[in-house]
Amino acid sequence: MITAVYPGTFDPITNGHSDLVRRASRLFDRIIVAIAKNTGKNPAFQLEQRVALVETVLTGIENVEICAFDNLLVEFVQQHQGDVILRGLRAVSDFEYEFQLAGMNRRLAPDVETMFLTPAEQFSYISSGLVREIAALGGNVSDFVHPAVQAALNERFG
Repeated sequence: MITAVYPGTFDPITNGHSDLVRRASRLFDRIIVAIAKNTGKNPAFQLEQRVALVETVLTGIENVEICAFDNLLVEFVQQHQGDVILRGLRAVSDFEYEFQLAGMNRRLAPDVETMFLTPAEQFSYISSGLVREIAALGGNVSDFVHPAVQAALNERFG
């Protein structure tokens, strides 16, 4: 049984994130969506709300679990018997940072692999940061996020 851990702040979860999870759920036996506390990024949503939104968006994908974490990623992966760290690459600009993270994670946990998936073309430009910015300025984010996330953004920034 192969377990992949898909980490992120998911602040908020976007259609790009959920597309990646759906596609990965066909490749791996078990997917753990690991939601980082990461207070250093000053998230728009508290950890508990991000977890609830991810649970809502990913409802119905049988082999997906959602967990929050606030420790070193490789420790979390090892604690949950993970085999793979799953990361999304939207553009070439993501590659350098992700390559550096993959190398560091391999050094810290040589038995854990990092795998990259690219988003479907229609989601390649979406990021949580852009979605937050559009929502904060009163723009329509309905093409980028699940309706529950759009409602949460409207409540947060409306």
